[in-house]
Amino acid sequence: MSTIQFFQVSPEQLQSEITKGVKAHLDDFLKHFKPKQPNDYLTRSDVAQMFNVDLSTIANWQKNGKLKPYGLGGRVYFLRSDIEASLTPLNG
Repeated sequence: MSTIQFFQVSPEQLQSEITKGVKAHLDDFLKHFKPKQPNDYLTRSDVAQMFNVDLSTIANWQKNGKLKPYGLGGRVYFLRSDIEASLTPLNG
């Protein structure tokens, strides 16, 4: 175990320097920190209800490549973020 000695530094000055260093590292971390949002998966029925359309419309959108399906077993899911990204603004 090593020993560190501080000369001509008051405890308040040492605490202030430590606080500045920690704050600088924390500020840098928070600048680059982007929390990952959990994926929100929707069923075909959820998507049909969201847009007030029939399940056959969801199947057509899937077939035409407008919606990207994900599967688990025999179930089909869509990512909410993919659905929102597929929406396009209308020129009006």
